[in-house]
Amino acid sequence: MRLLQFGLLVALASGLAAIIIYITGVTNLYESTGLSDEDLEALQSLQGGFQKCVSANGLGLQSVSGKDYCQVTLNFPSDTIPKWRDPKTGELEDLSFEFNLCEAVATWEQVRNSTTILTREFIDALPNGWEEYAWRRINKGINLNHCQNKALCVEKLSLVLPETPPYFPQQFGRCAVIGNSGDLLKTRFGKEIDSYDVVIRENGAPIQNYTEYVGRKSTFRLLNRGSAKALDKVVELDETRQEALIIKTTIHDIMNKMIREVPIKNPVYLMLGASFGSAAKGTGLKALEFALSVCDSVDMYGFTVDPGYKEWTRYFSESRQGHTPLHGRAYYQMMECLGLIKIHSPMRPDPNRVVKFVPSHKTIRAARIASEKLLRRVGAGSADPLAACSIKRKQVKRNPRVVSSLRKNAVDHQKVVKGATMYPLEQNPGHGQLCTVPAG
Repeated sequence: MRLLQFGLLVALASGLAAIIIYITGVTNLYESTGLSDEDLEALQSLQGGFQKCVSANGLGLQSVSGKDYCQVTLNFPSDTIPKWRDPKTGELEDLSFEFNLCEAVATWEQVRNSTTILTREFIDALPNGWEEYAWRRINKGINLNHCQNKALCVEKLSLVLPETPPYFPQQFGRCAVIGNSGDLLKTRFGKEIDSYDVVIRENGAPIQNYTEYVGRKSTFRLLNRGSAKALDKVVELDETRQEALIIKTTIHDIMNKMIREVPIKNPVYLMLGASFGSAAKGTGLKALEFALSVCDSVDMYGFTVDPGYKEWTRYFSESRQGHTPLHGRAYYQMMECLGLIKIHSPMRPDPNRVVKFVPSHKTIRAARIASEKLLRRVGAGSADPLAACSIKRKQVKRNPRVVSSLRKNAVDHQKVVKGATMYPLEQNPGHGQLCTVPAG
C-alpha cells in the first residue's frame, strides 16, 4: 500500500514538474520576445482549436501539444502500418510528425501576399541578382560562370521570364489542385472539379479517358524536372492548348529548343517559391503554394490523404513507391486545420463537407501577428503591409490598366499593399520579402 502511495506521489510530482517547466518555458518565451498577453492568448487559442480540428476531421490523426504554444505533434493510430522506407537507411516511415504552427501560419500568410512567378524585375531588384541567383535557375550543364556573360543568361531565361508578374494575389476565386493519386478512381469527382474557376494539375497527369474522375478543365500545370524535359508531350495532355505551364526547377536547353521549334504556344514560367524545409519536396505542395498565392480558396483532390493506404499509386499508371505518404498526409491535415485548404477524397466525398473547428479568421490573424513577433520576422507587429519588405525597389514600369481589370478582391488587395509586388526570398524564410513599388 505504501509503495502504491509512494508511486502516486512520484507521478504527481513528475506531472507538477512538467507543468512548471512548461509554464517557465512559456514565461521565458514571453519575456524574451515581448509578446503581450493577447499574443499568447492568440497562440493558445490557435493551438486549442487546431487540436480539436484534427481530432474531428483527421480520420484517426490526433494532435498533441508540444513544449510551447507553437509545437504540435500529429500522431497516427498505433495500428497504422507504414509502407514507405527511407532509401538511404531502410527505416520505415514514422507514425508521429512534429510541426510548428507559428512558422506555418507566418509563412503561409506570406505566400498569400506574394507572387510565385519568377520575373525579370525580381532578378534586377535582387542584390547581385544575376550573378548570385539567375545562373542557378539555368541548367547546370551550361558553364555560365555566375553569369559573367550576362547576355547569355538573359537569352537562356528569356522564353520563361516575364518582365512583371502575370498573376496577382486573389486574382482567382475558387481553385482546385488535382494530385495524381490512384484514389481518384474510387470517386467520380470530374463534374465537381470542372465547376471550379481554376484547375491546377501536375506533371504528366492525363485528362483524356479519365474525365469522369479528374474532370476536363485545366488552367495551370506544375512541372518537375522530368516533366519539363518532355514539354512537347505535356502540352498534348490539354485539348484546349491553353494551360499555363509552371516549372518548379530550372530551365533546360532541351526545353528552350522545344519552345522555339515545336512551337509551344502555352505560357511557360519558372516558379519562385517559399522555403518549407523537408515537408515540401513534392510537386503537390508546390502546386498548393502556387494556388494559395493567386486564389481566394483552395480545394485539393487526388492526394493520398485517407487511412489504410497500401502503396503509393497513380490513377493513370502502375503503382510506385513515391515519397513519405504519411508525412504528406499529416502536413495536408495541418494545412486544412489552419484554414488554408479543404481536402476531398474517397472518405471525404461530400462537396459541402464542413471542416469542423477551423480557427476563425480573427484567430488566425492574431496568431499570425504573434507568430511573426515570436519568430522575429521582418516587420513583425507593424500595421504597414510593406513593413515585411527587407528589400524594396522602385519600379517605373507599371500598367495600371492591368490591375484595374482584375476582379474586385485582387484590386482591393493591390490597394492594401499600395500597388507593391511582393516576392518571397527563396531559401531565406522569415527574413522578409523583396518588394517592388510603383515610382512616384
